[in-house]
Amino acid sequence: MPVPPPPHPSGERAPAIPKEFVPRHVAVVMDGNGRWANARGLPRTAGHAAGEASLLDVVAGAIEVGVEYVSAYAFSTENWSRSPDEVRFLMGFNRDVLRRRRDLMDSWGVRVRWAGRRPRLWRSVITELETAEEQTRNNSTVTLTMCVNYGGRAEIADAAQAIAREAAAGRLKPEKVNEKVFARYLDEPDLPDVDLFLRSSGEQRTSNFMIWQAAYAELVFLDEPWPDVDRRHLWRAVETYARRDRRYGGAVDKPGQTSA
Repeated sequence: MPVPPPPHPSGERAPAIPKEFVPRHVAVVMDGNGRWANARGLPRTAGHAAGEASLLDVVAGAIEVGVEYVSAYAFSTENWSRSPDEVRFLMGFNRDVLRRRRDLMDSWGVRVRWAGRRPRLWRSVITELETAEEQTRNNSTVTLTMCVNYGGRAEIADAAQAIAREAAAGRLKPEKVNEKVFARYLDEPDLPDVDLFLRSSGEQRTSNFMIWQAAYAELVFLDEPWPDVDRRHLWRAVETYARRDRRYGGAVDKPGQTSA
């Protein structure tokens, strides 16, 4: 049986929100690590290291409030353009976080999964991702998808290539390709659509993260840099989400009103 994560040091508890108003899937852009470090006269890598605790705390908060899926943007396909030193740090850091935290997340009942491209990714990082996936595959408290060497456009392009190969081989008729069929070729085809898209550090853009899955996501932007974020920020974002009116392109008139 999974053990519950420890409560937040402040003693604050997750808000009591009816299940139907809790986002099932939260996508998280962990932005602002470098700026957090620079503001303190530290190297950018110190900000990435400080963000490890924030991710764990947000996962703990997701468990407590009832979120079923968390997807974390750990390393994008565009991050290869950063300095070689920072790229090396991020590769080693992602590998070591998985190694250090795998047993803890397993004890909480977290299922760890990986979305992203294999080419260019360090073999040691792939090994840790696959080990975490295997160790936690039977867990069901919350699913944490680590998006490493991931890009939304890359995912869509890879899916299109796979569909083209199937069509060329005669195994798939082009006229049968619709949104449902296309989604089966994404990195994690059984991952539900993103309900809440959460980004830290004041930037208000999606940065090529889960652009297929987040087509109808509610966007919440935090001013705090990622190392200053904890589960309480997630809870406030979930409360914001719960107050939103999600119509998916439709509209319902209020009494006494008519649509134009």
